[in-house]
Amino acid sequence: MTKKIIISLAVIVALAMGILYGKGLLSVHQGIEPPLSLGVLVLEKAPKPAPAVTFADGKGDRHALDAFKGRYVLLNLWATWCAPCVSELPFLARLQAHAPGLRVLAINADSTKVDAGAFLKSHGAGTLPVYVDSDRMLMRSFVVPGLPTTVEWASPEAVAYFKRITGS
Repeated sequence: MTKKIIISLAVIVALAMGILYGKGLLSVHQGIEPPLSLGVLVLEKAPKPAPAVTFADGKGDRHALDAFKGRYVLLNLWATWCAPCVSELPFLARLQAHAPGLRVLAINADSTKVDAGAFLKSHGAGTLPVYVDSDRMLMRSFVVPGLPTTVEWASPEAVAYFKRITGS
């Protein structure tokens, strides 16, 4: 009899949480505040749909941003001429390695053709997948005024935060 009660209570709690989340009364990040090292980030109260935009991988195949729906994604725009962007690439690779539930999309936004894969490897970030947005559609879609906006991605606090929110 107690087994049925426990199962019933678990179902009721799951339904209540689903309803609260669906109505926007419960956040995905409820009670998990980003550390000071991520202070430049602004968390949305409720998820917003990603812009309908595509970008290329290292082979030139196109990928839609909405293909990553339902996953935790850190979208990072970088360029070879942006020294702060380049210096944070190895930290993004380290974050990806330490928080496997997080998908890091480090997307090259150079307007001229560069070998982004070779560049990533030569700068200690060769484990990141190669993505390119040479027409800068992502920057326009997300209204990014320019590069860089730099964050301490691989600080112990940041890694712990991303591990907590992704459950990894």
